[in-house]
Amino acid sequence: MLDLAAPSGPRPHRARRHASRRAHAAPEEPNERPRLAVLIPAHNEADRIGAAIDGLRDQTRRPDLVVVVCDNCTDDTAEIAAAHGAQVFHTQGNTHKKAGALNQAIAWMLPHLDDRDLLLVQDADTVLDPWFAETALGTFNRKVGAVGGVFYGEEGGGLLGLLQRMEFHRYAWELERTGGKAQVLTGTGTMFRARVLREVRAARRAGVIGGGTGYYSLASLTEDDEMTKAVKTLGYRAMSPAGCAVTTEVMPTLGKLWHQRLRWQRGALENLRDYGWTRVTARYFAQQFLMGFGALSFLIYLTYMVTYTTLYGWPGFSPFWTAIGLIFVVEKTVSVRRAGPKAVLVAVLMVPEMLYDLFQHAVYFTSLWGMVRRSEEKWVAT
Repeated sequence: MLDLAAPSGPRPHRARRHASRRAHAAPEEPNERPRLAVLIPAHNEADRIGAAIDGLRDQTRRPDLVVVVCDNCTDDTAEIAAAHGAQVFHTQGNTHKKAGALNQAIAWMLPHLDDRDLLLVQDADTVLDPWFAETALGTFNRKVGAVGGVFYGEEGGGLLGLLQRMEFHRYAWELERTGGKAQVLTGTGTMFRARVLREVRAARRAGVIGGGTGYYSLASLTEDDEMTKAVKTLGYRAMSPAGCAVTTEVMPTLGKLWHQRLRWQRGALENLRDYGWTRVTARYFAQQFLMGFGALSFLIYLTYMVTYTTLYGWPGFSPFWTAIGLIFVVEKTVSVRRAGPKAVLVAVLMVPEMLYDLFQHAVYFTSLWGMVRRSEEKWVAT
């Protein structure tokens, strides 16, 4: 059981070194289970932090320690977290948002953990499935360095919320089809071996991977996507088994969804630019190419159909294209069947999802153009 004094900020270096010596003084017996600590980065999450902590208390394998990382909070996040039984860590002078907050907290926590111990990083707006920790623990082996969650959207949000839940269900469906191989170690909930986090930091300091000298990259808009590539670059597997389900927030408005997805997409593209073409990133480059090709093809098809119909009228019934359309609808419907009857109905109607796809395509091209412009600006400034 981890039993740390309630932290108010990073401990002095002398205290960390002393704690590290204590942690490694007595090697664990082979049959002793690894310890599990949890870090929940939070910035003004008073309305959600209680549910996140309660979800950890409901785990079939309870954590040995839960720490809420309060980052420049101006609300009651710290008080509510303490009332729910969590320890509270206050960041000091952090200007690097979530990644910076996590780097401070991990630097404080890691000396207390042996290499085989585990650290779970979870968003404050997320509730883990009760089987998450136990499933993740059972997934680790010598080749698996981190286990990420399979995220599902919370209820609510009207049609926009439903479309996001359908998107998340399709991602979960794809994960099942690929045997749980994670594309992204999601920030909503990911468990790491302590040894792997130490190796990531050592690799950054040695210049093997970029992103600064900490655990999480300070140069990335999407620290979870970058961390996935870092873990894989070190030769480890990243997994997301079906039992590691998490329920997270959906964006209630188009404006907030646009901002979220623009950050995700821009971050993914910039991470690929920074890593370059490697054995690990080759698949990600291919995915981005296919995404762009699909988006461009869809726009060309819509433009052609609108132009042709305007000039010559409806082209009429085509058995071939009707068959292709039916296959498309069946795939769309089957992949969201677990999301409920409303999701199936929306999938059959097609039009709402076509509009949602156009929204996603706009995000993609805006992100691509923004990255190109930023590169041009840097080149001119140089």
